Amino acid sequence: MIKTQLIAVSIVSKVLTGSSLTAVLHECWQQHTTLSSQQKGAIQDFSYGVLRFYGQLAEILAILLSKSLHDKKIYYLLLIGLYQLLYSKLPAYTVVNQAVAASQSLTSGKSIQGLVNAVLRSFIRQKEKLLAKAAEKEVSLYSHPQWWIDKLRVQYPQHFHAILNADNKRPPMTLRVNQGKISVTAYQQLLSDNSMESRLIWPEALLLKKPVGVEKLPGFNDGLVSVQDAGAQLAAPLLDVHQGMRVLDACAAPGGKSGHLLELTDISLTILDNHKTRLTQVKQNLDRLQKRAAGIVCGDAAHPDAWWDGKLFDRILADVPCSASGVVCRHPDIKWLRRESDLHKFSVQQQAILHALWQILARNGKLLYVTCSIFPEENKLQIEQFLQQHSDARIEPLSEPEIQDGQLLPDSQHDGFFYTRLHKR
Repeated sequence: MIKTQLIAVSIVSKVLTGSSLTAVLHECWQQHTTLSSQQKGAIQDFSYGVLRFYGQLAEILAILLSKSLHDKKIYYLLLIGLYQLLYSKLPAYTVVNQAVAASQSLTSGKSIQGLVNAVLRSFIRQKEKLLAKAAEKEVSLYSHPQWWIDKLRVQYPQHFHAILNADNKRPPMTLRVNQGKISVTAYQQLLSDNSMESRLIWPEALLLKKPVGVEKLPGFNDGLVSVQDAGAQLAAPLLDVHQGMRVLDACAAPGGKSGHLLELTDISLTILDNHKTRLTQVKQNLDRLQKRAAGIVCGDAAHPDAWWDGKLFDRILADVPCSASGVVCRHPDIKWLRRESDLHKFSVQQQAILHALWQILARNGKLLYVTCSIFPEENKLQIEQFLQQHSDARIEPLSEPEIQDGQLLPDSQHDGFFYTRLHKR
């Protein structure tokens, strides 16, 4: 456990100084090749947990410390200790003893070991009082930056509490059944036969009661099923593809929506992304599903002249880069890495992609604009701006009752997404 705490200290440190949690974890697994699955699970739990509740943990620690702690590694170790005391089932004395032992590896000073011991034991004695005191500040209460809280309060006055709370839940594990190979009912029975409980959310979406490793999913390697958030599963059906159509999936990696499109009907699908390494993952996903794309292209969606073959597309899926504010439960580092100014940068990029892709969409074609964001600056306002500049575009109504004015808000069953289907007249 001490080793896992120390590695988690390093991970949290890198993330809170600007690195992506996903990238840091990938680097960690490459560096520490002998870690057991149990150790990896603990490292992920500590890292995700501290980042998920960072606002709360940091405020509690600020109250407990009489002055600022200059040794950042000890600071992060204390955050991990507080997280364990609050959210794990380990006995309190075990958490304290392991944290003290871990501090010995970070510094030789006995005063620091005494500080770690004193701070964590003080928390145990004053837990309820400290939780109440910390909750007086919104950053601590919701574990989100203040600018984020303030923005949601204005934009979603009836829902901002629920959105913030949903962000701090552990993400659900949802499966997309490949109905070209097996029915949803039959696959649900397969899960049951393997002691995995599930329930149907949407036509192809099964929510597992308890997440499992993909290697345990029956028929996963044979393409019977894919892991995909229920909200993301709406994209492919909403694009309204039909047999024989020429379709572009722009910004496609890691390819979940591409695979879904190919499962729906026989289309000529071009898959585009500007990250060459991520396109490798797309190809692996298609190989597992035993599906083939018409082309897999590395290129920038905002500059089709560099990769487009000159033939117009009947359908375009534009899942554009965004703040990812709708998938915070899966990526808690986003809350602390994003800045409000980033929204403008993303909106400029999104508008450029929209304009470029519109030029290569056939008349009477359809473009589905998608983000995993909940901020209107990247969603509704983007579409309003686009419509002002393109008289040949109109919005097609979406029938899904969960989507309100294009927005699917995150909850315990799915992430947050924005969908708008544009018809080119």
